[in-house]
Amino acid sequence: MLLHLDFGSDIPIYQQIRDQIVVGIAGGRLAPGQRLPTVRALAEESGVNTMTVSKAYQQLKQEGYIRTDRRSGTVVCPGQRGGPGEATLRALRVSLSELRLAGLDKEEALALCARLYDEEGSV
Repeated sequence: MLLHLDFGSDIPIYQQIRDQIVVGIAGGRLAPGQRLPTVRALAEESGVNTMTVSKAYQQLKQEGYIRTDRRSGTVVCPGQRGGPGEATLRALRVSLSELRLAGLDKEEALALCARLYDEEGSV
């Protein structure tokens, strides 16, 4: 599993791992039932501490994107049910506010969202 981590970013590494796995699931690069690397293996591959990967996996598990089983390891869960969580809605509100402050009107913001949504679906 190849992750592109930006160690100079203000975004914590565990959050970058979490976000890239979510994008991989949404884009179809990680399929339901697919095994993810162990915490130790992903930490070694990525050059980060095991606690960092563990924190990302814990967040993904809590959000329902993955499940962990002693026999089958960590696997991607089937599609999420029940709509976006509160944290996602909070982040979307902030992002929309930032777009508004950058001068985009509603139509421009929606067009940008549609373009990005289509790009992610075709990856």
